[in-house]
Amino acid sequence: MSDNKEILLEKVREFEKRTGHTVDSFPEDPNNTASVLKEPRYLSEPLSPEEARRQMFARSRRGFLVGGVAALAGIFGWRWMSDETKTALYKRAFALNERVSQIFYSPKRLAAEFPETRVTIPARFNGAEGLDEVVDVAAWRLRVGGLAGMTEDLVLTLDDIRKLPRTEMITEFKCIEGWSTIVHWAGVRFSDFAMHYSGKVRQDDLPAYVSLMTPDEKYFVGWDIQSILHPQTLLAYEMNGAPLTNEHGAPLRLASPTKYGIKQIKRIGRIEFTNERPADFWAQPEYGYDWYAGH
Repeated sequence: MSDNKEILLEKVREFEKRTGHTVDSFPEDPNNTASVLKEPRYLSEPLSPEEARRQMFARSRRGFLVGGVAALAGIFGWRWMSDETKTALYKRAFALNERVSQIFYSPKRLAAEFPETRVTIPARFNGAEGLDEVVDVAAWRLRVGGLAGMTEDLVLTLDDIRKLPRTEMITEFKCIEGWSTIVHWAGVRFSDFAMHYSGKVRQDDLPAYVSLMTPDEKYFVGWDIQSILHPQTLLAYEMNGAPLTNEHGAPLRLASPTKYGIKQIKRIGRIEFTNERPADFWAQPEYGYDWYAGH
């Protein structure tokens, strides 16, 4: 018997001597754990070491075979399913994920923030959809539509955005591919932007969704109003202490630690408030990603 087993045996004996509760006290002893929990329990007759090893081997082999058959059935069952069935299963799983996320959502629940020393340098670049051309920041305009009382688009410059209250945060950027970085963002809370230009003071007064797209309309995302008004969702114009670069979405992008990177659109050219669920680039049938994409 090894030293560890001897120590464990001594501890067990010490417990039994101190409490009087032993294995043999089951099930009459009301303080026995199994009795308190009303756990079903079967004590076999004493076994020889050889018989005990034989039974353990038989049960382990049976469990392995059952697990293997179940795994193979799952693999072949999935391969035999039609694409339509697989798509339907994906959609149900995504819908369940969205419902659960919304149940636990609260604007008071904030993602962790980090010290400046944790910022990832250099910043990682990923995703170039909608960034084919180098932007002329001076000529760039943000067009906003769908707000109550507006008969035509609101057209804003970067200076208009900068006039709103500035917010900074150092949060984790998570990619749906599995990697993450720590980023120092600066910009305007989307909630501040929405309330300022809509003249509203409550979320319930705004449409249910927001659509955002690049100036060339090659990349677009849809957000539910609840998520985009989270206090850590920013219209960001600075990254790691400097204005956004072209590859990171200059002059204005979305940043939020509550969603994966696919929802944090770079170089926003248009924002549309709508009561219809907007299209989303990666949620299109040819890609099949989750529309909600929260984590």
